[in-house]
Amino acid sequence: MSELDPFDRAILALMQDDARLKSDAVAERVGLSPTAVQRRLKRLRADGVIQAESLVLSPARVGRPLTAIVSITLARGGSAVVDDMGRQLRSAPEVQQCWYTAGDADFVAVVTARDMANYDAFTRRILMDNALIQKFSTIFALSPVKSGLSLPLD
Repeated sequence: MSELDPFDRAILALMQDDARLKSDAVAERVGLSPTAVQRRLKRLRADGVIQAESLVLSPARVGRPLTAIVSITLARGGSAVVDDMGRQLRSAPEVQQCWYTAGDADFVAVVTARDMANYDAFTRRILMDNALIQKFSTIFALSPVKSGLSLPLD
């Protein structure tokens, strides 16, 4: 993978704001030809710099207004245990984002739910009585202060 140059960074900054931008609009704003922008985007995708282009939905508008941040501590260590817990969390549709972490918790997950009963069903299905888990704790989000996946490119 090559180092990002100023043109790559400018293209990525624009595309982070609006992934629907056409290459000619990006080209005009960064000072390249549309073909050069297309080539660069193809390379950035192939190099894994651009991992995905997806829609960001409003949880409330799609019927999932409850957001919980869940910290999970495993009962024991080992790569097989970590891998198994990771598989369980990845397979749960309620889990929007999840990280394997260092510190007080082994995993931290962002979970969405329709309501408290739906969240309770998730915890009973995935977390409670799970032999891999020593404990878990939940923080419920009241309102978003900042939500997004954009990265600084300076």
